[in-house]
Amino acid sequence: MADVRLKPKVGTILAAGGVGTAVSAALASLGVATYFVRRVVTPEHEKKDDTWIVAVDDPDTGDDTITMVAAPHTLSPGRYGLWLERGAGHARVGEVISSDLTARRANDRTVVRELIDVDEGNLDPGPARWNSYYYCGDPKSAVGLDFEDVLVPSDIGDLPAWRVPPASPEDRPGQWAVLVHGRSAKREETLRGLPVLHGLGFTSLVPMYRNDLGAPPSVDGRYNLGLSEWRDVEAAIAYAVEQGAQTVTLLGWSMGGAIVLQTLDRSDYSRFVDKVVLDCPVIDWGVVLTHNADLNKIPRTASMLGKLLMGRKATRHLVGVAEPLDITVTNWVARAEELHHPMLLIHSRTDETVPYGPSEELAEKLQAFMQSTAGPGWSGCGVAMQTASQAPERMRSLWDANEATLNFAAARSARAASPSHTAESRAPATLLMPLQ
Repeated sequence: MADVRLKPKVGTILAAGGVGTAVSAALASLGVATYFVRRVVTPEHEKKDDTWIVAVDDPDTGDDTITMVAAPHTLSPGRYGLWLERGAGHARVGEVISSDLTARRANDRTVVRELIDVDEGNLDPGPARWNSYYYCGDPKSAVGLDFEDVLVPSDIGDLPAWRVPPASPEDRPGQWAVLVHGRSAKREETLRGLPVLHGLGFTSLVPMYRNDLGAPPSVDGRYNLGLSEWRDVEAAIAYAVEQGAQTVTLLGWSMGGAIVLQTLDRSDYSRFVDKVVLDCPVIDWGVVLTHNADLNKIPRTASMLGKLLMGRKATRHLVGVAEPLDITVTNWVARAEELHHPMLLIHSRTDETVPYGPSEELAEKLQAFMQSTAGPGWSGCGVAMQTASQAPERMRSLWDANEATLNFAAARSARAASPSHTAESRAPATLLMPLQ
């Protein structure tokens, strides 16, 4: 048989090359998409240092100050914390005293701030991590409140929780508050709210939830963006009810807001919830993912692909989640008519992590009361969430100003449960407090 050698045509070669390029591009996009969404759903128990301490003045000289490399966060007004020694230590800093931004090199520009105290560890020049929620420790060591360590039974095991009694139990008998922290944060994030709730007469419960450091892990060890964590908040409400709670106010920060909203939708115990307070909440994970993809210069096509990967049963294993995560059900702007609890939204227009827009859209869609609260130190989510730590009277006044409306809305919602009332009358009172 003759040796037959086929000579490929040039067009065939080019076509093959084109297919190869397309496949490579698709694989690259898949890799970027997978990496991006895996980062979102993976708990970050060890975070990178993001601050550099240049010098610490000797307290013996009377100059209780700390000098750091200037950056947007280190120049922000207010009080903040610093995690030292990879989280083993902690210090608290106050207002900006001075700054030198004239240096040509960014790392040579400095800011001097008040040094309030060193809570743990050694404060020395070198790397540190900014703590936007100021506090560390437990309710007693951080804000001087007595508390009890309790365990909240859940479907994945016992969840550690702080139980803080009210200052005057007779003021609000049977009224509890459950505080839910955000993504990759600790319970300390909620400490700023405890003095206000304590003074108002609430019994407060601050639980961990699945995949927190010190809490039982989920099957996949991944965050489910509120789509499974809501069960842990439900367990906390159930614990409160078993302990005598008649009503429960839910407070959620960031992803904690997303968890609270899923609890309201999915839990039978939501009937015990009378009011909701959300601070810089995730109203729509789709918007948050797109926003953070843009911040990290990730192509939107990869971001969209990532959303599809986590939502499909066939591809969820690429993301590492046990069950598909359908983020369309986290869009509360689209689902606004399903919300029936009085709600206070607090959100900064300058929030760099969780966009302000969905909170504003939700409030507008619910024909909410729009109130603007702005002033010094009310900018950025980190600052917005510190109101109780920086000025408890500010948080108290905000609560007092709006509680009457919330209570009215709660009573209206209860009346609206009657079939004689229309769906329109069941719309919750959502007060948006946009922080400048």
